[in-house]
Amino acid sequence: MATVTSDRPYHIIIFGASGFTGQFVVDEVARCTAEGPGGSLKWAVAGRSRPRLEGVLTQAADRLSMPELTTDVDIVVADVAAEESLSIMCNQGLVILNCVGPYRHYGEAVVKACIENGAHCIDISGEPLFLESMQLEYHSKAVERGVYVIGSCGFDSIPADMGLVYTRNQFKGTLTAVESFLTITTGPEGGCGHSATWQSAIESIADQRALSQLRKKFDHKPMPVVGATVQKRGFVFFSKEIEQYAVPFMGPDAAVVKRTQHFLYEEQHQSPFQYSAFVGIGGLFSVAKLVCGGMLLWLLVKFSLGIKLLTTFPSFFSFGWFTKAGPTVKQIEGTCFSMTFFGEGYSEGQDPSQGRPDAKICTQVIGPEPGYVATPAAMVQAAITLMNETHSLPRRGGVYTPGAAFSNTTFINRLNKHGVKFSVRSYP
Repeated sequence: MATVTSDRPYHIIIFGASGFTGQFVVDEVARCTAEGPGGSLKWAVAGRSRPRLEGVLTQAADRLSMPELTTDVDIVVADVAAEESLSIMCNQGLVILNCVGPYRHYGEAVVKACIENGAHCIDISGEPLFLESMQLEYHSKAVERGVYVIGSCGFDSIPADMGLVYTRNQFKGTLTAVESFLTITTGPEGGCGHSATWQSAIESIADQRALSQLRKKFDHKPMPVVGATVQKRGFVFFSKEIEQYAVPFMGPDAAVVKRTQHFLYEEQHQSPFQYSAFVGIGGLFSVAKLVCGGMLLWLLVKFSLGIKLLTTFPSFFSFGWFTKAGPTVKQIEGTCFSMTFFGEGYSEGQDPSQGRPDAKICTQVIGPEPGYVATPAAMVQAAITLMNETHSLPRRGGVYTPGAAFSNTTFINRLNKHGVKFSVRSYP
């Protein structure tokens, strides 16, 4: 169990607490202080501007009716551009919750400082180039220092990665293939995301060539295809499973899951399974918008001017799904998500090399608004799990995905208690 000392006085430091997402993480940590090691949690907020951080604590105190936040929570001034300030911050906390993005620009300095100064690092990045480059560059160093660096601990990609861990655990036999379908439901006020998320997504799409080159540097053993090969879906198709049109999900989930599977296959000798991620988009009008918008996006990301236009005018190019102001309180309250997993495989005692799969499973992860309710809940529970169950994490440290880090912990049970719920459903 992690303990604080006079030299390292905080269990958690929220870096980037005054950012759009960081403010929601502040609220979540404040609500979870009784879940820290020994039933208490000593925490601080960090960022470039002390006045802004003071304002964040004042607003949180008012929202949560916790006036003590303005006096009991300390402030640490730190800037990604000032290496010494990062070292001072990382020397004071057991776990750094890094909310400063886009991570491709600002994340590496924090990872480096955490490893050098012995603090664990958790982020909510959905940027595969950043995540995989951190694994390539810093995994061995993190193992040597006994530090855990765990990325993708928000909506990208906790529901998918941990949902598949849950599905495998619930399946009686050898799981060989899973498809996931994400649907997001909004209320009468609609919904949207913050433009910073849009910027990260655009830059990740533009990074595909660099990502392909990076992946060639990994020394992974080839994973076998177990069981019957699953037929590929089309780019746009009507899904009977969710009764609407669907497309491949362009987020980081598939990449994160593949890294988890490599770890579980190489380190724990678990049988890999085929995985495809999809997202529901609605009816034919939504399909038309997606095709037109997608063609324009793929054209623009090929040029620096195009990327500039996409990130400067997020609302226009995303059809209002991302704005510089971010969602309103009513939009957040009216939004929720569902990720449903349809798996198949071979029942206990059956040989996956013989014949077609003879068993199926359907599981589901549901939760509140993904970006600013589910993400803070997942991030904070990842930190609490790390501190309380370090003995159940792999090795003595390293750079991991959520599924690789938390597959043998009570992380899923903790998420169930905080609104992100996992369940087995009847197969349709």
